[in-house]
Amino acid sequence: MADQREPSAPAPSTARLEAFSDGVFAVAATLLVLDLGLSGTGSLAQKLGHEWPHYATYVVSFLTIGIIWMNHHAQFDRIAVADRTLTVLNLFLLMFVTLIPFPTGLLASHLTGTDGPVAAAVYAGTLLAMSVAFFSTYLWAAHRRLFGAWIAEQHIGYLLRRNVTGLGVYAIAIGVAFLNPNVSLALCGLVALYYLHPGRRLEA
Repeated sequence: MADQREPSAPAPSTARLEAFSDGVFAVAATLLVLDLGLSGTGSLAQKLGHEWPHYATYVVSFLTIGIIWMNHHAQFDRIAVADRTLTVLNLFLLMFVTLIPFPTGLLASHLTGTDGPVAAAVYAGTLLAMSVAFFSTYLWAAHRRLFGAWIAEQHIGYLLRRNVTGLGVYAIAIGVAFLNPNVSLALCGLVALYYLHPGRRLEA
């Protein structure tokens, strides 16, 4: 007698999740440029020089969003399936990614003023929240064993420790913001550069 059992449902693909995420990253990165412009008086060179906080925060934020996107892509290359909880956690990550342009403009406008410490703390806090959301996707994927079978447990542990490093520096940047907003911004930029490096190569 032929086997009458229903075929098992295919594992949920990450393709739609990745496509939606790519679009959100692109929009967030594009929104950053809307805050750039010219103000002040004097020559064009003087006006451009006056806007340096906007350029500095733009560079740090664009690099941050771009490198998040790169690592997000690498992460989901390693994840075999995406369950509903992972999709929800990814949605929270995207929520904080799209929020980044707001504190970027806030810090650019107040970096050299008396409200600079508060603006820098809000900026670093937003990046910390984004990093926590990203870390949560790794934690859940590791807990539910959603990573492909070729990734060894020690490699997953390495990825988790690597995420914790960024969390720590962002937390420090929040405290440093009240001492020196410029240094706080620089620390946030260093986190982006840290994650730009791919880290330890994962062997199959």
